[in-house]
Amino acid sequence: MGLSESDALDVERIREDFPILQREFRDEQVVYLDNAATSQTPDQVVDAIAHYYRHTNANVHRGLHQLSQEASIAYEEAHDRVADFIGADGRKEVVFTKNTTESMNTVAYAWGLAELGPGDEVVLTEMEHHAALVTWQQIAKKTGADVKFVRVDDEGYLDMDHARELITDDTEMVSVVHVSNTLGTVNPVSELADIAHDHGSLIFVDGAQSVPHMPVDVKDIDADFFAFSGHKMCGPTGIGVLYGKEHLLEGMQPYLYGGMMIEKVTFEDSTWHELPWKFEAGTPVIAQGIALAEACDYLDDIGMERVQRHGEALAEYAHDRLSEFEDIRILGPPGDDRAALVAFNLDGVHAHDASEILNDFAVAVRAGDHCTQPLHDKLGISSSTRASFYIYNTREEVDKLVEALDAARELFA
Repeated sequence: MGLSESDALDVERIREDFPILQREFRDEQVVYLDNAATSQTPDQVVDAIAHYYRHTNANVHRGLHQLSQEASIAYEEAHDRVADFIGADGRKEVVFTKNTTESMNTVAYAWGLAELGPGDEVVLTEMEHHAALVTWQQIAKKTGADVKFVRVDDEGYLDMDHARELITDDTEMVSVVHVSNTLGTVNPVSELADIAHDHGSLIFVDGAQSVPHMPVDVKDIDADFFAFSGHKMCGPTGIGVLYGKEHLLEGMQPYLYGGMMIEKVTFEDSTWHELPWKFEAGTPVIAQGIALAEACDYLDDIGMERVQRHGEALAEYAHDRLSEFEDIRILGPPGDDRAALVAFNLDGVHAHDASEILNDFAVAVRAGDHCTQPLHDKLGISSSTRASFYIYNTREEVDKLVEALDAARELFA
């Protein structure tokens, strides 16, 4: 995939916002290719965190003094900004959590425990992250519901015919990853939403690997629930987002209790605050939420369409370069039909060993099962090496990855 001049990012300019990329290890400048685990954070977002703590630090929705009022307004407006970023109707549909996993658990406990029972089914896919797979698996054990899995075919795509067979009138929830963090597959979530809704089911979309890399409109997808994390999209760690259709969130009971999420408390009972606050018990992620809004601004200033094209072009280039070698097995779809990551294995070299050797060349990648153990089992491997790309990566860094793999090949020859 070639990039036109208008599509191409000014990567060198963008890299100036990320001082960590200037770090050197053993006289080698770091090549950071672990963005699917966490992206780096630009100065603008770091500055937003620092500004909050230096100028506005106070608890929200509790004080009448000036600092608390300023913090409360900034925190509420952060919900509005994130809602706009993903196409939600407003702050009532955006709950701040600490990560995608907590967002998943919020729905699983607040909705799943109340709605699921024997005879009900939850449909997942074989490429799900543990955040979804383990959560729904354990909720099913508590409720007596059954969990079924849509097959992944040999190329790394979902078997949509199998999906249509599995999703029936007994299905209460379909939970699907938008982009596989191992295969790079971009799943047809809108089509799955249509199938789910035709059977009266809800759909939960795990957007941890999509929101940072492509334009996302939750209304266009028609997702009932959608989750993602700030730290994968130039934001800080410690904050995630749960989107839910307002009427669904209104009908759910919270599963975390305490301060701020209540309206009235007596010795006998309690009532809950309005959305989204009823799901944000205790002191919330104030600084992180404000910084996440800044990350949304940062990415929108670049343009999410351009972010997407850049990442996909790098993934295709990496796929092409790695495909030059017969001893490298690449996981997932063809290079021109994947998101911004490539997972692979080098024959005779364990992924952990490959990662350590790459580290000797200051190339940072992920090695392991990427929280997709069942998928790796299906593929007949215990682990893989994953290179994942973002707005500050270059083709030259992909070349350095390939060169460093030569050293691993020679060492284990």
